[in-house]
Order: sequence, then structure tokens, then C-alpha cells
Amino acid sequence: MIFHFRNFARLDRWSYRPVVDASLEGEGAWDGIFGRLYRHEKDLREQIAQRDQEIGMLLAAGQALTDGVVLLAQNTQILFCNTMAESQLGLVIRTDRGQPVVNMVRQPEFVAYLEGSDYSRPLTMRSERRDDRVFSVHVIPYAGDRRLMQVKDVTQTDRLDQMRRDFVANVSHELRTPLTVLAGFLETLQEIEVDHDEQQRYLQMMADQSRRMQSIVQDLLTLSSIESAPPPDNEPVDMVSLLDKLRRDAEGLSAGRHTIVVESDGHADLRGSEPELVSAFGNLVANAVRYTPTGGTVTLSWRATPQGAEFAVQDTGIGIDAKHIPRLTERFYRVDRGRSRDVGGTGLGLAIVKHSLNRHQAQLDIKSTPGVGSRFAAKFPANRVAGL
Repeated sequence: MIFHFRNFARLDRWSYRPVVDASLEGEGAWDGIFGRLYRHEKDLREQIAQRDQEIGMLLAAGQALTDGVVLLAQNTQILFCNTMAESQLGLVIRTDRGQPVVNMVRQPEFVAYLEGSDYSRPLTMRSERRDDRVFSVHVIPYAGDRRLMQVKDVTQTDRLDQMRRDFVANVSHELRTPLTVLAGFLETLQEIEVDHDEQQRYLQMMADQSRRMQSIVQDLLTLSSIESAPPPDNEPVDMVSLLDKLRRDAEGLSAGRHTIVVESDGHADLRGSEPELVSAFGNLVANAVRYTPTGGTVTLSWRATPQGAEFAVQDTGIGIDAKHIPRLTERFYRVDRGRSRDVGGTGLGLAIVKHSLNRHQAQLDIKSTPGVGSRFAAKFPANRVAGL
């Protein structure tokens, strides 16, 4: 009896704090009981450890996702969210666990979407914390009344869609004006007898509008070819020859109305695609001539060092207000639409410059003062400089 009572007491003490204890053994029938308990507890703890490891790996995978993930229980209470969701929605899982998500994200469209129970389509909403971010929220029901909420940052896609819509609208607007002029003059010539001089004036205006449409289409094709082309060549481009060509083009466009100055150290060339660089630099030069009043100066400069190179065009023109500078490289963006048409611009020149320079790992730096002039500088990295 004492023997059995002692072993029973050991078993009773162990049951209050079951641990994997190899010393838990007995004699006779008790040895089998203690052995089975030891193996059962050991197996159980191994299973729990494996399950904890799998849960940890699952949580780590959730934290590694580039989309926000929020697990919701009944009444939209937060069970879990990853770091990305915390950043996107302003959540703090340490303090917000168990709170209804609608108390944390109070945007009316989000609350209506979550309470509407129609999750066939995601909700697109602009962040109230950061106006420049757009999120797509998709709720997926699972495990009965629980829901998984996926939050995807679609800011870039939204911007591209807006750019596409703006592009279509701008192209339509830019082509509509010359087409309207052409159609109007054609209708006039068909229905009304006009004298020879008036007819020639109409034909000249029609020819001008036709050339304008050709310029727009040509610039659109150039931009499209640049965007879809393979990476540019890495062949040296003779900058002395290129500067001489740009000078002659500027003098031809100016027709003696401006002073054209070229400044160059003449010690290095550029690596890249010569046609793209000619197109980019030529647009900068043409803009400087067009927007500089008669008697002004247009300066073309080229500087190269082991740290990089810079091609710049500086003018003494009308200048640009600072609020317009960030948008100058957008397609069809103009500071003054009327003046741009008068000087023959299509609104695509700086967009072509930007894309050409980006393909050469270069940046366009713009500085301008209204009434004083502007400076457009293409800055190239050291790996694009040849001959130093």
C-alpha cells in the first residue's frame, strides 16, 4: 500500500505541472504507466512546438507580403494585421487588436463597403492619412463569419490611368483645333466664291494647320518609339560634332534674331544613342530659341568631369513661374497654350527629352526666373562619359 501510495502521490504532483521528465519512472505496473505518460507528453510537446513553428512561419509570410492583410472576426473586430496594413491604414496591432476596424478607419465609403456585405468587387479609396496614396480594398469571407481584408496600393496604376485619360483628352484637343480650321476653310472654299488673294490666304492657313498636325503626329511617334525601344547604345557620341550641329540648327531657327553662344571644354564625349541625344538636346535648343525675344542670347554649354557630365541650354527669354516647373515634362502641358501654338510647339518636346534622358540614366534640371530666363540642364552619370 505504501509503495502504491508513493507512486500515486508522484503521479498526482506531476499532473499539476506536467513536464517531460525522464526521471518519472517506477517499478512494476507503475513503470509502464509513467513510461506511457512520458512518451505522450514528449510527443504532445513536439507537436505543439511544430505547430508553433508553422504558425510563426505563416505569420512571417504574412508580414513579408507587399499587400496589407487584416483578419477580422465578428463585428469587424481586428484579429491580426501585418506591418503593411498598419502603415496603410494607420493601425497598431498591439493596441487595436479586438477593436472594430471601422473605429480605426472612419472613411464613409470604407464603412459602407464593409457593412454592405457585397464583396464581389473591391473598393478603391484614397487614403485620408496620405492624399497621394490610393488603395484597393478586397474583403474575402472565410471560416464562417470571419473575413480576410486585402489592401493593395494601386497609386501607380491610378496615376497611369489618369495619365492615359489625360493623354487621350489632350491628343483629341490638340488635333481638334487644326482639323476644325481645315474643315471650316474647306467648307468655305466649296460654298463661297472668293478672289485669288483670299483663296491663297486660306490655303496658306490650311497648310500651316496641316504641318501642325504632322508635327504632333511625328512627336507622338517619336515618343512611342523611345518608350518601346530596347536600351540605348553605349557607343561614344562625338560632342564636338553634336554641339556644332546644334549651333547650326539654333542659328537656322533663330534666323539672326538671337545671339547663339557655345561653351565647351571639348575634352570628353557621351556614351549612348546619338539619335536620341540629338532629339533631346535639339528640343531644348529649339525651345530656348522659340521663347527668347529678339535680341536675346541662347547659350549651349557642355562640361564633363570624372564625376559626370552636363549639357545645358540657357536663355534670356520670358522665364517660367516656379509653380509650372514640376509639370513641364508632362505630355501636352503648356504654361501658355496660346503662345505655344504661336511659336509652333506641340507640347511633347520636353516629354521626349525626359524619356530620352531617363534611358541614359540622366536627369533634367530646370531653373527659371520669370522675365530673366531659363536654364535646362541634362546631367549624366560618370558611366556615360567617354574620353576622360
